[in-house]
Amino acid sequence: MKVSVIILTWNGQAYLKECLDSLAAQTFRDFETILVDNGSCDGSAEYVRNTYPWVQLLELPENVGFAEGNNRSLALARGMYIVTLNNDTKVDPAFLAELIRVAEGDARVGMVAARMRNYYRPERIDAAGLKIGSNGLGYNIGIGEVDDGRYDNGPLFGPCGGAALYRREMIDEIGFFDSDFFAYYEDFDLAWRARLAGWKALAAPRALVYHVHSATGGEMSRFKVYYTQRNKWFVIIKNWPTALFVRHLVSILCADLAALCLAVLRGRGLAAVQARIDVLRNLGRLLQKRCEVQGTRKLSDQQVASLFSPHEHLFLTFMRKMGLRHND
Repeated sequence: MKVSVIILTWNGQAYLKECLDSLAAQTFRDFETILVDNGSCDGSAEYVRNTYPWVQLLELPENVGFAEGNNRSLALARGMYIVTLNNDTKVDPAFLAELIRVAEGDARVGMVAARMRNYYRPERIDAAGLKIGSNGLGYNIGIGEVDDGRYDNGPLFGPCGGAALYRREMIDEIGFFDSDFFAYYEDFDLAWRARLAGWKALAAPRALVYHVHSATGGEMSRFKVYYTQRNKWFVIIKNWPTALFVRHLVSILCADLAALCLAVLRGRGLAAVQARIDVLRNLGRLLQKRCEVQGTRKLSDQQVASLFSPHEHLFLTFMRKMGLRHND
């Protein structure tokens, strides 16, 4: 089996038909599909069992999150490539073929980013991959912009976990998602560990995915504020080289303060404060993981610094993400 497609769902039965039907129509056929039901109570598991017998079903008694849900399915996956896919998506017939084509061009390509577009506005990008800033934040490339090809060959840090290919050889070397993240930033953490270990990331702009639930800049639920603002620090503590952290500490703290203030203004201050308290509570565990990550590092500080995206572009993206500026 060349490819294992892993899909997580939590009370998402309404989206499964279009997602699974589009996978059934793939031009590339050497793949298996594993659907992880994260403790749904909407009949998702029964629906898949009765309607899509070709899908392997892993039923979990509770919602263990995106990271751990993917991790548990890895034991069932037989593919040399692992493709993670959100359940609220529809994929183009050439989706898998394009991911494989890009991955097989270089044995050191450990990650390939599909081109995620907005389901309702398909000319607009949801994510063309991930980029990182020296302010400690991570961003989806091109979110909200017209897909005019400008990101087809540009640099990226890693793929968005909502539609990504990961080489199994790379996963065996560095591990898969960190289950402590639960949700958000776990794909950034995996990309960091992979890049530090010398693996490459490329884009597959013709591996098209149409994503129903595109996050908007104004969404600031307590759940999202807590996990994004906590997990951002998880990523920094685990992965950032010490010299780069010290060099950009002021920028990191300014961005963190801005995020905290905005959360307070939007009535999410308690979640934001709790996120930072829990970072301190987990500090010992994070430092232990940091030792493991840095022990596999193959890039110099200068090489790592070259992976950061320019601040001037990230500032506008940050404003859009926080709902302070509309997309052009």
